[in-house]
Amino acid sequence: MEERELACDEAVLQSGNVAEVYAEGILNVCKFYFESPLTCVSGVSGSDLKKRIVRIMNEQVAQKLNLGRKLLLGVVGVAAVALPIVLGLAHTDELLAQSHADDALASLPKFEVATIKPNKAGDGRRGIRFTPDGVSMMGVSPDFLFRLAFGVEEDRILDVPGWAKSDQYDVDAKVDAADAPKLENLTFSQRKAMFLPLLEERFNLKYHYETRELPLYVLTIAKGGSKLKESAIADAPTKGGPPHRLMMMRGDGSIEAKANTIENLMQALSPEVGRTIIYKTGLTGNYDYTLNWASDQGGGPMLRGPGGGPPGGDSAGASDAAGPSLFTALQEQLGLKLESQKGPVDVIVIDHIEQPSPN
Repeated sequence: MEERELACDEAVLQSGNVAEVYAEGILNVCKFYFESPLTCVSGVSGSDLKKRIVRIMNEQVAQKLNLGRKLLLGVVGVAAVALPIVLGLAHTDELLAQSHADDALASLPKFEVATIKPNKAGDGRRGIRFTPDGVSMMGVSPDFLFRLAFGVEEDRILDVPGWAKSDQYDVDAKVDAADAPKLENLTFSQRKAMFLPLLEERFNLKYHYETRELPLYVLTIAKGGSKLKESAIADAPTKGGPPHRLMMMRGDGSIEAKANTIENLMQALSPEVGRTIIYKTGLTGNYDYTLNWASDQGGGPMLRGPGGGPPGGDSAGASDAAGPSLFTALQEQLGLKLESQKGPVDVIVIDHIEQPSPN
């Protein structure tokens, strides 16, 4: 409001009008129309009227640009041009990343036939077994399938309806016979990503991505230093690759790993703590380690490969229920520490989902 008044006053005075006449005109408008309900005159006395009149009478409407003001104006001008470009480039990166993700998903085999039935056992047993031509799931909820398909934990999937967390289904899905050989070359993450089209087609899933401030854990090196030792195995997986040698039994409080990255450990621990974990350890090697703690939760379903064991590895033995908490075990056994913080997290927001039709 004040900037508009300054611009208006400056234009009037620079046009050759007398300051006294202009000031008197403003006062007369205020005198006759101050109580007017018309919106066209509501801005006449929008700012400090006395200050405005004094400024006009002293003809101090236009302020000279000193060096500081010129620099500030220059910065504002550059920002006005650059900011939309920067935001556009950032958004373009997001669109490109999403486009690459969509392309990667489109290249995966799709389930040609899928049978989805409500689980009637009621015994709480859940499991997933990857078969040579697809997958067989028992007692799984749509919420759990979200986490598998998106590769994230529960805290990063928002607006999930209650029934999608409680209802359990038995699912048998198979790819076309021509696509079955392709499954042998897929990583564990790619096999899980194949669930997303199934959710979209059979549960009419619709969603979008956002970034929100959420509680999370940061994995750091504990006081006293890391207790991890580099693996001597030569064919260790690269960062981001499939955890071929990771051996884990979720829910029994035990992780045994060989030639694994800290990133794989982080992915294994995230379901146990129920939050996203980011790591700032600076450890980039591949490590052999064993972690045992007292688990106080039932854990998720056991994932098994076509041969009956865990995907890409052998089964690890169960640990004794008595023992330290996960947080204590990390510090004492691996020299690592989980610190609770808040930070920006990419989340998936569920816009719509329906119960599948029986078949």
